[in-house]
Amino acid sequence: MPLDDFAPPATLTSKRLRLEPLRTEHAEEMAPVLDDPDLHTFIGGAPATLEGLRGRYSRQATGRSADGSQLWFNWILRQEDGQAVGTVQATVTEGETGLSADVAWVIGSSSQRQGYAREAAQVMVTWLREQGVGEIVAHVHPDHRASAAVARAIGLRPTKMLVDGEIRWQN
Repeated sequence: MPLDDFAPPATLTSKRLRLEPLRTEHAEEMAPVLDDPDLHTFIGGAPATLEGLRGRYSRQATGRSADGSQLWFNWILRQEDGQAVGTVQATVTEGETGLSADVAWVIGSSSQRQGYAREAAQVMVTWLREQGVGEIVAHVHPDHRASAAVARAIGLRPTKMLVDGEIRWQN
C-alpha cells in the first residue's frame, strides 16, 4: 500500500487508555507531564519548554515529513478520567519490502510502572498492522530495561544493530 493510501490517525482505545491524535493544543497539558529531566536519562537532552513543545507538536501534527517520504502518527495517552499520561508515536515509511514503522513511547514519571506504555504501544502496533504495516522497529537504550520490556511485549526482538547507541528491535 502506498503512503498516500494510508488511513489518517484514528482515536484508539484500550482497556484503560484513550489514544487521541496529537494536536498543537496538547502542548499546554503535556508540558508538565514531560517536564522531568529523568525522562531524558536514556535519550539525552532536556525537557522542552512550552514554546518548544508547541513547535514540535505543530510540526508533528502535519502528519508527514516535508518531502512526503514519512508519515507521522502521534497520540496523546489519556486515562479514563481524561488525565494525559504520555505519548506514543510511529514514523511510517515505504520500502522495497513494504511498509515499516519506527515506534516509540514516553510515559510521564508519575504514571510509570503501571503498564501504560505496553498497553498503548500494543494498541498502536495493532492499528499499524491493520493498516498494512509489516515491519515494526523500535530503538531502545541498552540499559533501559522498562522500554526493552515494552518492545518485547509488542513482539519485537533485539538485533545486534546499534543506532546512535540504541539497540534496534524489530519483529
